[in-house]
This record gives sequence, structure tokens and C-alpha cells, in this order.
Amino acid sequence: MALIVLILCKFTNFYCLVNHPKTKEAIYIDDFDYDLPDERIAKYPLQQRDSSKLLLWRNGELSESRFSEIASFLPENSLLVCNNTRVIQARIVFHKTTGARIEVFCLEPLLPSDYALSLSATDSCEWKCMVGNLKKWKEGALEQTILFDGKDVTFSAELMETEGNTHRIRFSWSDDTLSFSEILMLIGELPIPPYLHRKTEENDKKTYQTVYSKIEGSVAAPTAGLHFTPEVFDKLKSKNIETEELTLHVGAGTFQPVKSATIDTHTMHTETIAVPLDTIRRIQRKLGNIIAVGTTSVRTLESLYYLGKGPLNPPSADGDLLNIQVSQWEPYENTNDIPVETALQNIIDYLEKNDLDTLHAETQILIKPGFQFRIINGMITNFHQPKSTLLLLVSAFVGGNWRKIYDYALSNDFRFLSYGDSSLLLKE
Repeated sequence: MALIVLILCKFTNFYCLVNHPKTKEAIYIDDFDYDLPDERIAKYPLQQRDSSKLLLWRNGELSESRFSEIASFLPENSLLVCNNTRVIQARIVFHKTTGARIEVFCLEPLLPSDYALSLSATDSCEWKCMVGNLKKWKEGALEQTILFDGKDVTFSAELMETEGNTHRIRFSWSDDTLSFSEILMLIGELPIPPYLHRKTEENDKKTYQTVYSKIEGSVAAPTAGLHFTPEVFDKLKSKNIETEELTLHVGAGTFQPVKSATIDTHTMHTETIAVPLDTIRRIQRKLGNIIAVGTTSVRTLESLYYLGKGPLNPPSADGDLLNIQVSQWEPYENTNDIPVETALQNIIDYLEKNDLDTLHAETQILIKPGFQFRIINGMITNFHQPKSTLLLLVSAFVGGNWRKIYDYALSNDFRFLSYGDSSLLLKE
């Protein structure tokens, strides 16, 4: 049996090398494992967001401070780029007359496919969902009654089709004065990460959002931004450190460990991004000084380079740009490099030509060791799960020194994962 497994692994590696020519060797996910005791996982946030510890990685050297002092460690003329997505209350629980409890977890909109349009829908919408206790659903629509403004509103979920472990669910409700966003606010639960091993509490509705969250659509928070406070932004402003915002709606797969033996056989989830034209212009002007707040901002920013290499497809009649996308392996397959400034200018020209104020696109980008960073010069990020794509991203940025960083954090009482402490990683 061991021999068979070995042969299969070697065949898989050969297949990956053939199909991804710039991947010189297979990356084994077991090489990105570490022991994370449960007591090091922060189950709750600190009372004061910016009092969290801050690990500093500069020129290969490690030190620590407090997040409240991060402005002191950022290079002059830095531009911080933040993800302004807002977590929605995406878990909906139904109870059948039999007593069965069925949980529907909204992942992404399908009809309409635009987040804003779907969340503002006032009679029905369709979403890709995960369903807990599906075997108890059996047939027919799930229903529950919502008390709103002194009257009963019937809310229902209908199973349309199944693809893999996700399901197309049609939601409808009897009061067209209510939007789907309002429905979720009334009956949905905020989906805190499962590794916290606790139920969502009322305070999570505030603490599991960044202070600059604006655009609804995520099912998980861009947790690197949870440490920021108005006071921190005031300090940044006093040092003439600028900030910009973009949007990537975080999907459920972001924080999940990789289950395949090698990263080459792992499939990344696709996420939607939105970057305003003015933000792209400022990024172009500030190249060499870009600091990404969180891995979601990293993925969005680095995707811009590949989007700008084109070709950029024309928008549809309704202005839909979601046919513009970065595939998982594109950074490792396309060797036709162009200057970063040119790539960004191509996007700017495209948006101006089509009278658009925002780039809407999709990205499946996988950032792993060997990736060439084009846009960012630093990142602010939390400490991630073992065997996760986020840990591979960090490793790619710090030249494979992730274990040195994580050993320091584990040895110096840093708190891990979503509600944990922070790090500032700067290019050597």
C-alpha cells in the first residue's frame, strides 16, 4: 500500500510540473504545519482593539511592540490599503415541525450575482449556500415567521439544485418593503470562525467588524483590520501616512486548511473584488510604498498586475465586468512580463474609456513560495492556521522564514487567529 501511495504522489507531482511549468517542485502542505495549542487561539478580542501585540519583521530581524504604535514603524510616504468589506449575518436557522434544526449558510449571490443588488432585493434572491443537516430537509420549502413592524412576514428557502457540497437556494419573503439585507439582520447569525469553538455572541456583531467596514458581502472578516481604531488612524494622519480602500468579499474557504498533500492539487475559491479608479491611480503614484492591510488586500492588489496585463474584456450591456478574472495559476504560467506601471495604466485607460469609476473583477490567485510580488512592499496580518493558503502567502513574502516568525510568536505569548495579535512584515 505504501508503495502505491508513493507512486501516486510521484505521478501527481509530475502532472503538476507538466501543467504548471514555472512550478519547479511540488510544495508539500505538511511543510507548513506547526503545533498550535488551543489555549493560544484567541477566543475573544481584547477590550481595546489597538492594545494587541505587534510583531515586527524588518530586514530579517524580529522585535515587538503594541499595535497602537504601528505608525512609528511604517516607512515614510507609505500608503496603507484596507479592505472595507463588511461581514453579513449569513447563517440562517430553520426549525421544522418535526423539531429538526437546519442551518443555511449563505456563501455568495447567484441571482442577482451582484452583492449589492442581491442584498437590496425586496422579494426574492438566490444564493450559493452550504446546508447543515441537509438529510432532514427532504422536500418542500423551509419557512419561518418574522415579526417586523408589528406584522408577520413569511420567509422561505427553496432548494433549487445541488453542486458538490454547495446548494442553490431561492429565498423569498412576503413583505416587499424588506430587503434581503434587512432579513439577514433580523434573523441571521454572524458567522464567526469555527475554530473559536463557541457560539456567536451579541458583542461579535461589533467586534468582528473593522471600524472602516462599509460594503456588505463577506462571510468572514478581514481580520488584520480588526486592530485599527480611530486613534490609530489619527496617528497615521499625523505622520502623513495615507490610506486607501478596496473591496474583496471574503469567502468561507479563505481560512480553511489545505486538504491535499501538495498545494499544486489544491483548488482556490474565487472571490469578487472592486477597486475604485481613483484608488488605482493613487496606487500607481505610490508604487514602492504600498502596505497591504491583510491577506485579502494583498490578493486584491497583486491581482491588479495580472488584470492589467489583459486582455480586458469589454463590459456587458449592463456594465458587468465579472468576466475579467485572474486564474489560480496565472502568475506561474504567463512569463510575458510588463512593467507594473504599465499594467496599472492599462486598467486606468480601460476604466476611463468605458466611463467606469470602479474595476469589478474576480480573482482566484494563489500566492505561494516562488511568487513575485509586484505591488506591495509590506503587509499587516494576523497569525494564521497551520496548513493554510494564508500561511503560504506569508511564507512567500518573507522568503520562507515563516517558521522563524511563528516560533517567535509562540514563544512570546502572542495570541493567534482571527481575534489574535498582529504583525507588520516589511520587505528586506
